[in-house]
Amino acid sequence: MNAPATFESFLLLDGERKIIVEKDTKVPNAVVFTISKEDHTLANMLRAQLLKDPQVIFAGYKIPHPLENKVILRVQTASHDYSAVHAMENAIKDLIFEMDMLEDRVKSAIANRQSAE
Repeated sequence: MNAPATFESFLLLDGERKIIVEKDTKVPNAVVFTISKEDHTLANMLRAQLLKDPQVIFAGYKIPHPLENKVILRVQTASHDYSAVHAMENAIKDLIFEMDMLEDRVKSAIANRQSAE
């Protein structure tokens, strides 16, 4: 069969890096992040969070091939003072905060539901 082994979709192999950061030579103030072992779930959340930042001009991603568990995320910022790497760090921190809030709300809703029964 042509499909890779299932463990290859989430385990980093020896010497494989989770994220590779490369400066985009075609566009000013832009960086290309290559994220291994991820798919549309994380990529779309990051893209959406990055686009909420007023300093981010462009944020987009692509999956090179459906059988390849890799995301290529391109980010461009408005100025040299605010780098794409900094924008990505802020987006990740904001997403972690939002996920924590979601977890708290779900736990609270479950507790309220159980106490009502």
